[in-house]
Amino acid sequence: MSLRVARRAVALGWALTINLLRYFSFRIRGPLSLEQRALWMHLAGATVLSSLGIHSRVEGDAPEGGLVVSNHLSYLDIVILAASMRCFFVAKAEISSWPYFGLTARMGGTMFIDRSSRSSAVKVANEIAARLPLPIPIVLFPEGTSTDGSSVLRFYTHLFEPAVRAASPVTAASVRYVFDDGTVERDLCWYGDEGFLPHLWRALGTPGFTAEIRFGIPRVYPDRRTAAAKTHVEVTAMRSGPCVMS
Repeated sequence: MSLRVARRAVALGWALTINLLRYFSFRIRGPLSLEQRALWMHLAGATVLSSLGIHSRVEGDAPEGGLVVSNHLSYLDIVILAASMRCFFVAKAEISSWPYFGLTARMGGTMFIDRSSRSSAVKVANEIAARLPLPIPIVLFPEGTSTDGSSVLRFYTHLFEPAVRAASPVTAASVRYVFDDGTVERDLCWYGDEGFLPHLWRALGTPGFTAEIRFGIPRVYPDRRTAAAKTHVEVTAMRSGPCVMS
C-alpha cells in the first residue's frame, strides 16, 4: 500500500464518519426535510472532495432549481456536483445497495431508477415532478451509464418529461477531470465491468486532480426530445476547451 493510498484512505474514513455525525446532528429535532437533506448532501460532498485531494473549478452559475443534465465519468461526479451546489440526484438502482454509499445517497434524498423497468421510470418521473417546485436542482445523468469520457453518449429522453410539462428550466452541465502530471482523464473514469472497490482503490492512489464543472444557461424546452438533443449538443461542446472561470 502506498503512502498516498493509506493517507487518503484514512482521510476518507474520517470524512465519512464526520458526514454521518453531521446527519444525526441534523436529525436531533426530527426527520429532515428535503431541503435539509440537500444541504447535508452539499456539505458531505465538500468534505469527501477535500479528503480525496480533489480540487474544483466552476464555470457559469450553478442553477437554483429545475433539472440539471450532465455527462457521467464515475461515481466521483456525484461528490463533485454535490460539493458545487445543493441538489438531488437520480442514480441507478444498484447504488442503493452499496455499503455506506447507498445509505448516504438515501440520506441525501437521491432518487433511484431501474432503467430496465418502465414502472421504475414512471415512479422516478413522478418524484421529479413533485420536487421541481423546490428551489433545489435535480441532477440527472441522461447517458444512463458512466463512460470513458471519449464521447458523450446519446441522452435518454424519458426523465426530461417532468421538466417539460412543468415548463421548468433545464440546465446543461459538464464534468471533466484535469491532471497536472499528464495523467489522461480516461485513467480515472469508471466504466465497463470494473468493480467499485478496485476503482476506489485506484482513485485513492491517483495524483490530485482538478474537477472542472461547467454550467450552461437554464432553458425551457417545448418537448423532451428537443430538450435531450439540444442539451446533448451543449454538454458535448462544454467538454472541449479550457475552463476559464473559477
